[in-house]
Amino acid sequence: MILLISTQQSELDGPIERRFGRAPWLIRFDTETSQWEAFENPGVSLSGGAGVAAAQFVIDQKAGVVLSGDFGPHAANAFRSANIEMRLFTNDDTSVKNSIDHYLQGKLPAFK
Repeated sequence: MILLISTQQSELDGPIERRFGRAPWLIRFDTETSQWEAFENPGVSLSGGAGVAAAQFVIDQKAGVVLSGDFGPHAANAFRSANIEMRLFTNDDTSVKNSIDHYLQGKLPAFK
């Protein structure tokens, strides 16, 4: 499965970013191979529509799940339409790797 995670840096050990649309980076992680790649968020510098632009990027990456701290209504609607699961960071999540581990352990709550 492909995960997309909002982050402040382009490293697995880097800190998560709780704002999905304004996250500087998005990390694509393949749970089957553990291969990953960091991408600059295409929506981060937009004056409006950042969440939608970032959501479209996630959809284009064929992600099954996106991990973040919060999702705006437009991004959430885009993910629902594309059947992409949204999971929320908890207070225990500090790094991208940490949040991936928590997701795989079933510890991240679903965004409703």
